[in-house]
Amino acid sequence: MMPMYFYFSDQVVLLFDFWNVRSPAGMVLSVVVILLLALLYEAIKVAKAKVILRMMPALVPSVSQETLREPEQASVNAGLEQPAGTSKNPFLWHVAQTLLHITHVVLGYLVMLAVMSYNAWVFLGAIVGSTVGYYVAYPFLSIQ
Repeated sequence: MMPMYFYFSDQVVLLFDFWNVRSPAGMVLSVVVILLLALLYEAIKVAKAKVILRMMPALVPSVSQETLREPEQASVNAGLEQPAGTSKNPFLWHVAQTLLHITHVVLGYLVMLAVMSYNAWVFLGAIVGSTVGYYVAYPFLSIQ
């Protein structure tokens, strides 16, 4: 029976039966993998936001990139022309957004289920990965 409280140990089964950790080196490697999954989760969250920002002018003609950046300085006619890089048919952008979304959901559930092993090392790896991912990825939202 698995404990229902956080514990520090170098023995745990993570996500799948074959991911059976039984040594300190295996725990370090597992924590690094969980850290990277959490980091990737944050990076994909930013990528989804960038796709949405890029797709928004194509979906709502009254919204332009200038409106998204500086709403108080946007002109009345802003957004009437198609922004560079978006197609008249937003289908491809929607497919990209959908693929990013499903990847984001799967990674989120994997990290959550790993944390539900109640191993404190795995939990700390997820927290550090999420923190580093947020710190590294979110400045890319402001880069145009």
